[in-house]
Amino acid sequence: MKKLNNIGLDVTSSQQTADELNDLLSNYQVFYMNLRGFHWNIRGKRFFELHLKFEELYNDALIKVDEIAERVLTLSATPLHTFTKYLEVSEIKGTEDITDGETAISSILEALTVLLKKERAILSIAGDANDEGTVALMSDYIVQQEKLVWMLSAYQN
Repeated sequence: MKKLNNIGLDVTSSQQTADELNDLLSNYQVFYMNLRGFHWNIRGKRFFELHLKFEELYNDALIKVDEIAERVLTLSATPLHTFTKYLEVSEIKGTEDITDGETAISSILEALTVLLKKERAILSIAGDANDEGTVALMSDYIVQQEKLVWMLSAYQN
């Protein structure tokens, strides 16, 4: 007989989902810090609009960091919580001293490609595990980020 966690999901499947969520969490933490840097260091003619947009994006990323960590806890696992581990795990790499809006937006679009790939993988794993809570969370993120990719891509052109 399968062992179930506190929310009635298979322990092994939940641990696999939690492991993938921890990977996503690590990527979000690095993404968040990159967004903060863009917000602080942006220069040029589009300063005011980009400064505000980057603030909006880092506030959203911070909310997602908390939601992902809490979902890991809900699955009876432990969220990663050190920057050493985040940097070790994250596919998104830290950026430094980016002051140009076009470069910052390109970096954001690259990061969103990574996040979307990871979220789609988690969506599939969680779906196979009948983990509707994680499926719903990933579905919401994917819809929002696909629209953001469209908008940022349109802004670049």
